[in-house]
Amino acid sequence: MNLLHELIKIDSSNLDNTNRAIELCADYLKRHGVEGQIIENQGYKSYVATVGAGEKTLILNGHLDVVSGKPSQFEPVEKDGKIIGRGTADMKGGCVSMIEAMIKLKEKNLQNKVMLQLVPDEEIGGKFGTANLVDKGFVGDFVICTEPTNLKISIQSKGIIVLRVNTRGVASHGSRPWDGVNAITKAYENFIRIQNLSILKEGSEYYEKSSLNLAKIKGGDIYNRVPDECTMLIDIRYVPHLDPDKIINAIKDVVDGEVVVKIQEHGVYTNPNDPSIEKLKKSLLKIVPEETFELAVQHGGSDARYFSPLGIPAIEMGPKGNFWHGEDEYAELLSIKQLENILIDFALNF
Repeated sequence: MNLLHELIKIDSSNLDNTNRAIELCADYLKRHGVEGQIIENQGYKSYVATVGAGEKTLILNGHLDVVSGKPSQFEPVEKDGKIIGRGTADMKGGCVSMIEAMIKLKEKNLQNKVMLQLVPDEEIGGKFGTANLVDKGFVGDFVICTEPTNLKISIQSKGIIVLRVNTRGVASHGSRPWDGVNAITKAYENFIRIQNLSILKEGSEYYEKSSLNLAKIKGGDIYNRVPDECTMLIDIRYVPHLDPDKIINAIKDVVDGEVVVKIQEHGVYTNPNDPSIEKLKKSLLKIVPEETFELAVQHGGSDARYFSPLGIPAIEMGPKGNFWHGEDEYAELLSIKQLENILIDFALNF
C-alpha cells in the first residue's frame, strides 16, 4: 500500500474521516512493528507511539485533518516529481515522513526516545488533539512539527488573537443621518484606531510587524435607517515576543465599544541558538548537501505553539511544496523522502 496515496484519498476535512485516517496510520505502523495507542477526546482520535529508550525524548508531531477541497483534489496525481492533491503538503506528506522514520528507527540503537504524535484537529485549533496530549503529559525535550516549510527550519510563528468588537450607535431615519450615530462608520473608526496602535507596529529580527485582518463585519438591516449596532471580527497575528494581554488592553483603551476575546493563542518563540537547532542543521546538510541553510519563521500558527508555554523548544520543518489550502496543492516526492532521512539522522544524534 502506498500510504501517502491512501491518506490523500481520505477527505479528512471532517471528524469521521480524520479518525479513519488516524486508524489507517495506526494499523500501518502496527503491521510494521510499531505499537502505539489511540487516545480519544470528545470523539477526536489522536495516536501516540514511542520507540527507543533514554532520558531525552524527541517528539514528532503532525496533523491528518485538512481543509475542505473539491472531490478531484482527493484523487492523488503524480507528475514531474510532485504529488498533487489536498493535504499533500499540509501535511500528510510530512506525516508519512515521520511514520516511515519511526518504522526504521525502531530497528536502530537509539540512545533516546522518539515519540510520534498524529492528531486530528490542527486546522480548527488543535484543542482536542495536541493540546489534550500536552495536558496528559505527552511532552519531551524537543519538538518537530512537519508542517510544510520547504525543508527550512522554522523557529518562530506568530501568536493569535481573535476579537469581536461590538459598536453601538443611535438609529434614525436614513434621510436624516445627523439625527443618529452610524454604528458602521463608528466601528470602522474603531478599527482604524486599532490599526494605528504602536504595539501592533512593533517588529523583530524576523517580523516587520503584527498583522491585522478585518475578517467580518455585520451591521444594519434596511437601507433607510441609520444602523445602531455593528459587529466586527478581527484576526490579529502578533509578533511572538509581544505580550498578548498588553495588546488586548491597548485595544480596549482606544475602542469606543465592547471588546470580546474569542481566541488567544501563544506563538512559537524558539531560541535560534538552541543546541538541537545546530544538530538538525547538520542532519539537513548531510542528507541534502545542496540545500542552502536558513532559519525561517511562519505567519500562521501550528500545534507547535502548545509546547512553547512549557519552555519546550519546538520547530516546524516539512517537505517542499506549494499552494497548501489552495487549488493545486502539491509536495515534492523527493523532499518527503529526504525529510524522512533527516529525521532518522537527527534522532540518532539527538
